[in-house]
Amino acid sequence: MNEQILLKRPLENITGVILAGGLSSRYGKDKAFLMINGTPLIERTAEKMKKIFQEVIIISNEKKRLSYLGLPVFEDIKKGLGPLGGIYTGLLSMSNEMGFFVACDMPFINEALIRYMASKKDNCAALVPSVGNEIEPLHAIYSKSCLSAIENLIKANTYQVRLFYGHINIKYVKEDEIKKFTSPGQVFLNINTPDQYSRIDRLIKKQNVRG
Repeated sequence: MNEQILLKRPLENITGVILAGGLSSRYGKDKAFLMINGTPLIERTAEKMKKIFQEVIIISNEKKRLSYLGLPVFEDIKKGLGPLGGIYTGLLSMSNEMGFFVACDMPFINEALIRYMASKKDNCAALVPSVGNEIEPLHAIYSKSCLSAIENLIKANTYQVRLFYGHINIKYVKEDEIKKFTSPGQVFLNINTPDQYSRIDRLIKKQNVRG
């Protein structure tokens, strides 16, 4: 078969998980419905993910508002835990052993990079991008084998995602690997404030104008 056709076929053995949360304490409202160049951010993310994964699910406490996307939406099993709770719910809700988890407020996700990460997922419990001294826990692959380590954090009332990394078999995608597909300085940009939203929206509009 043509290799390019295979490359573009939605992946069957890994689930795409969109972490859409709900009200953002830092932003002041639900970022999933921010308009990016005329399209709601969650819709933009969902369309990209459906091109990559056969199974795509959304983790959000806004189930009714997101029903129009036609994707399964799961509310947090344990409320108030932030991204860790979203990952926990996603791991329990997805049908595959492994899932690619991404925050919905990252508008520059790159299909080629995500497919590359999916090709490197074997023989580890998690695969996380690493750029310099920073890691990207909300643009990462996690397996159901992470559940016990996450549950231990929850029992300890500790909710920072990266704190369970020391208890699992983890691999990192390094900066030189990421650069083969996209700019590390752009692909992991996310929206935390209205000012960041305005700058990112302007950037995307300029890129679209340039074609």
